Amino acid sequence: MFPALEIGPLVIPTGVFALLLGGWLALSVVERAAPRVGGVPAHLYALATAMIVAGIIGARLSFVFLHWDAFQENLLGIVWPLNSGYELWGGLLFALAAAWLQMRRDQLALGTVLDGLLPGLVTMLVFVSLSDFLGGSGYGVETTMPWGLRLFDLPVKRHPVQLYEVLVGLAALGSWFYLVRGRTRLPAGANYTRNSILIPSAIYAGGRLFVEAFRANSVVVGDGWRVVQLLCLAVLAAALWLYAAAAPAGSENGVKAG
Repeated sequence: MFPALEIGPLVIPTGVFALLLGGWLALSVVERAAPRVGGVPAHLYALATAMIVAGIIGARLSFVFLHWDAFQENLLGIVWPLNSGYELWGGLLFALAAAWLQMRRDQLALGTVLDGLLPGLVTMLVFVSLSDFLGGSGYGVETTMPWGLRLFDLPVKRHPVQLYEVLVGLAALGSWFYLVRGRTRLPAGANYTRNSILIPSAIYAGGRLFVEAFRANSVVVGDGWRVVQLLCLAVLAAALWLYAAAAPAGSENGVKAG
């Protein structure tokens, strides 16, 4: 839609700018969320930073490994340019490994980490969708709805599916802040239920499961199964099952009584 922002002689890729802004805001959200989940801000901030750095490096190295034939004659291409060429699953594995090491180092509880990282993760996903919208790399199916958008001056209108994803992310983020509204500062290691993890996760997964149907360039496997929908369905089912199993033990705002 708006792939570049021109300021005089300077041309800024809007998609990359959105990702950088999203990363900074995600780290800020994690830092501010830490006291509400019984975590130490510095520890959760360090964990989130380690995951982002390791994820980027891992995604790049994984891409280079999988496409080594394209790099062996030009080793400089491994480190420049960096505006494309990343493998998602490799980055995810590196990020999880970094998280595990950081959790062991700072002796962080899994519940505290998940609750503290969740708003930052959703914030980042919102900006990933926004980057996708600005860069024009993703697009929706054709529509006659009045809010449909024309891409690249083409006559046909398409669903602004990335903006739908942004709205889903904002709804999940809003639910997290609503669920922790009664928490100001929990003592480190405080015991609370999983509501502020499971409910926002269910909202985001359920929303993405629905809006992915409007995406025209989804990654599919097998007989046309959309990968994102399969992942979201698994997350939604797990979140609802765990919520139902944990519900009797909880009380208002997700903090255990007594």
